[in-house]
Amino acid sequence: MHDRPIDQRIHDFYEVDGGLTPKEAKIEAERCLQCKKPLCVKGCPVNIDIPAFIREVAAGDFKKAAAIIREQNMLPAICGRVCPQEVQCEGECVLGIKEKPISIGELERFVADTERAHGMVLPQKKASTGRRVAVVGAGPAGLTASAELARMGYHVTLFESLHAAGGVLMYGIPAFRLPKEIVRAEVDAVLSLGVELKLNHLVGRSVTVKELLSYDAVFLGTGAGLPYFMGLPGENLPGVYSANEFLTRVNLMHADRFPVYDTPVKRGSRVVVAGGGNVAMDAARVARRLGGKVTLVYRRREEDLPAREAETLRAKEEGIEFVMCANPVKILGDQVITGVGCVRMEMCDLDQSGRPEPAPIEGSHFTIDADVFIAAIGQGPNPLLISEMPELKRGKRGNVIVDNEFRTSMRKVFAGGDVATGAATVILAMGAAKSAAHAIDRMLREE
Repeated sequence: MHDRPIDQRIHDFYEVDGGLTPKEAKIEAERCLQCKKPLCVKGCPVNIDIPAFIREVAAGDFKKAAAIIREQNMLPAICGRVCPQEVQCEGECVLGIKEKPISIGELERFVADTERAHGMVLPQKKASTGRRVAVVGAGPAGLTASAELARMGYHVTLFESLHAAGGVLMYGIPAFRLPKEIVRAEVDAVLSLGVELKLNHLVGRSVTVKELLSYDAVFLGTGAGLPYFMGLPGENLPGVYSANEFLTRVNLMHADRFPVYDTPVKRGSRVVVAGGGNVAMDAARVARRLGGKVTLVYRRREEDLPAREAETLRAKEEGIEFVMCANPVKILGDQVITGVGCVRMEMCDLDQSGRPEPAPIEGSHFTIDADVFIAAIGQGPNPLLISEMPELKRGKRGNVIVDNEFRTSMRKVFAGGDVATGAATVILAMGAAKSAAHAIDRMLREE
């Protein structure tokens, strides 16, 4: 795809990727070998019939291609933009052994964007079962579960605590990676299946657990909204943010347009971001667009960065400085931040993930001038609702424990996505939600 010029995109929040033209999409689709045993489908967490939709793109029938995708995925324009295809469907493509794999994500995005421009055709629904299911959280997991259950004939009520549906798609991922009008369009497509959406409903507070359990089944898709901090001296200073808060203020609450919107965020002239994942890249690139000189500090080597390679490359293109093998140890300042104290790290034995375990090098301390510090070191399951449900068994990190059918320890309560796994990818949450929806259907039909 064609990226916008760097000198333009660092000053606004318009989408960086230009997308494929119809001609480019057809040429790319014609490269597909149409394997008899397509490994790409096995690599897709929501089981899209990838060869079938690509075949229709090559034939120029984009409407039929969209219909094939929507049989398994009601959020294709989103997935085409944010899924890590390189380690999923594209990572399994046999063409990747000797040459470039098929650009499945780009083709999915193209098909979804083309369909949206000409009117979406929704998949068919079964007759009503007369049963009611409550879904908590309108993020990727909740939206997917709602769509699957509605298609199976259930009356679905989708509860969302915020004033906009989408979850991390709205408040976490910046608009230059995922335009919000696209999220709203795909949310509307889910609602068109008959899903009842209740915004500004905080389950456990404005909606009681007793009310929730009055439904025939419940799916919890409340995500990972609990930010982790590093426990550094000085973390209480103004200008210290979790990446969660920083991105939410800008994405959902328009703090980048203060004072038009009364949600200020400190626009740092020197910003330090701690972390190396996709959220860290997002926070760094947003801070850059707000006018800051941004330094990203990561405790491992560059080859160990967990962020997608494309996002790392774009961050570098946009002028973000990378400091590898270093870790913040102190935030300096009295009333305001003046800098971030760091220490150099050396790589030691491999940890459980197979990456080298970093350890501080004695006497290697240094300081980075800064007036804003953003911690992007991960987040855990949102505790607001699950703390009101003591019967739910939880893991050491607060995640809801589920079995292989996504059942929790409470009868008729299921969970999937980040609330069960901890922070992961959008598509993995969607895959779990689909499986949970079908498990709910089996349970209710057996009853």
